[in-house]
Amino acid sequence: MSVPPIGSRTRTRVVLSAADIDRALTRIAHEIIEGNKGADDLLLLGIPRRGHPLARRLAARIAATEPGVDPDAIVGQLDVTMFRDDLRRHPTRAPYATTLPASGVDDKVVVLVDDVLYSGRTIRAALDALADLGRPRIIRLAVLVDRGHRELPIRADHVGKNLPTSSAERVRVRLTETDGDAVTDDGSSAGSAAAAVDEVVIEG
Repeated sequence: MSVPPIGSRTRTRVVLSAADIDRALTRIAHEIIEGNKGADDLLLLGIPRRGHPLARRLAARIAATEPGVDPDAIVGQLDVTMFRDDLRRHPTRAPYATTLPASGVDDKVVVLVDDVLYSGRTIRAALDALADLGRPRIIRLAVLVDRGHRELPIRADHVGKNLPTSSAERVRVRLTETDGDAVTDDGSSAGSAAAAVDEVVIEG
C-alpha cells in the first residue's frame, strides 16, 4: 500500500449532502415507477453494504406514491461475496445474508441497488448471484453515484449523480442506517471517527 509523503494532505470535498441524497432518491424512485408503469412485479435488491439501506429508502418512496404497496414486500438484499472475481486476493471477506420476499425473483422486474458504480465488477457478481436465485423478467440497475472508470460493459439505468473522478480519488459514502463507519467505493473502512451522516465525499 502506498503511503502519502510526510506533510501531504488529503483533500476532501462533499459532493452530495443529505438533502442532495434525498432529492436523488426521490427522483430515482419516480423513474423506477415510470419505467415500470407502476409497482407491479417490482423487486428492489440492495447490494451490501450501502445498497440495502438505499433500496429500503427507495421502496418507502415508491410505497408513498403507489397506493397499496407494502415497502417490505418489494425489497430484499443480495449478497455477492462468493461471486466476486477478487476472492483470491481478498479471501477473508465476510458474507452478508441474502434476503428475498416470499414471492422470490422469478418473472419479477428486479432493480439492483448499489451506492457507487465504479469498475462494474460488483454488478457482474450481482448478476451471477441473481441467476442462482431464479429468472427475473427484467434486471435494471440503480446507483447513487456513477464515478466512471468502467472495466466491464455495464451501465446504470438510474443514477443519482454522475461524478467524474480520477482513479486516484476515493468516493466515500455515509448513510445513517449504518454504524457510522465510512466505507469507500472499494469496500475498505475509513474509520469510525466520523459520526453517521448522509453524505458523499471525494478524497484525494
